[in-house]
Amino acid sequence: MSSNPPRRTALDALHRSLGATMTDFAGWDMPLRYGSERDEHLAVRTRAGLFDLSHMGEIAVTGPQAAELLNHALVGDIAAVGVGRARYTMICREDGGILDDLIVYRLGGTEYLVVANASNAQVVLDALVERSAGFDAEVRDDRDAYALIAVQGPESPGILKSLTDADLDGLKYYAGLPGTVAGVPALIARTGYTGEDGFELFVRPEHAVGLWQALTEAGRDVGLVPCGLSCRDTLRLEAGMPLYGHELSTSLTPFDAGLGRVVKFGKEGDFVGRTALEAAAERAASSPPRVLVGLVAEGRRIPRAGYPVVSGGQVIGEVTSGAPSPTLGKPIAMAYVDAAHAAPGTGGVGVDIRGSHEPYEVVALPFYKRQK
Repeated sequence: MSSNPPRRTALDALHRSLGATMTDFAGWDMPLRYGSERDEHLAVRTRAGLFDLSHMGEIAVTGPQAAELLNHALVGDIAAVGVGRARYTMICREDGGILDDLIVYRLGGTEYLVVANASNAQVVLDALVERSAGFDAEVRDDRDAYALIAVQGPESPGILKSLTDADLDGLKYYAGLPGTVAGVPALIARTGYTGEDGFELFVRPEHAVGLWQALTEAGRDVGLVPCGLSCRDTLRLEAGMPLYGHELSTSLTPFDAGLGRVVKFGKEGDFVGRTALEAAAERAASSPPRVLVGLVAEGRRIPRAGYPVVSGGQVIGEVTSGAPSPTLGKPIAMAYVDAAHAAPGTGGVGVDIRGSHEPYEVVALPFYKRQK
């Protein structure tokens, strides 16, 4: 563990002025909640929420062979991503283990922005630098160049429209365009981690406070509230979105995680981990060892990461994430379970919560899907 004090985002003083409960997350001092995490969660589902995500790791990859480098370093076909679009992908080790899941934005013909999870930003940066050898491309640590603010929820398009003349109606999901929001230059991305429509705004750190305040004012009449990392976790859990360190790790390949679709074997050139991932794809097709499923509690006790999943007195899996679901009104979990117990509706499954086998129903992911 590092003995360095946690880093603070450009919005740190503002969070404290709002009475936020702060927590050390991946080396950053971040708001966990401002009041009730349930209220924050439901605001995002029904109205809108405002998040500081400045802890995420931005890495610029530029130059004539930027696309070729990213195709070699990552499992996705980044060369096929159009300018102004984004792609969810992963970076794997040579043995196929997941180093991190990423979003890559193509900002220009030879200009890409890779966004890594805060806890893995340095690992991803180091891997990209190492893998850039022999390519005419530059990998640059841009973490200090950006603050990242997200506005998420059904009211978010209206809130943002009042502050920008960018063509939000034409901005597809997983796309981004440069624009001006509340008078400051921003990369406006239609991405998020909540299961709702919404936007992520990349701006210079010195513009973050003014933008946050402008969004707060613009959203006041429709019930926008500031939101912390706690409700971000329950929102992504309901939406069945994996979290690194829980559903994803170096001990799993994308195929183990049920995300083999992000691996593009058909792209040009070799890529790190290809041989191991081809073998993993074959294994997954013939006999997947464990499958990621959803679990919904019949009772009230909360499952937590690491709790055993049981059936007939045998351990058949392990919870990776668990929490109360404000939307469903019941505790929920994601878990890896033996394939024989993975079908939705499978009965006789429980979670061992401190020695008591609490009954759960196996369901398909996601738990929640917004109405289009």
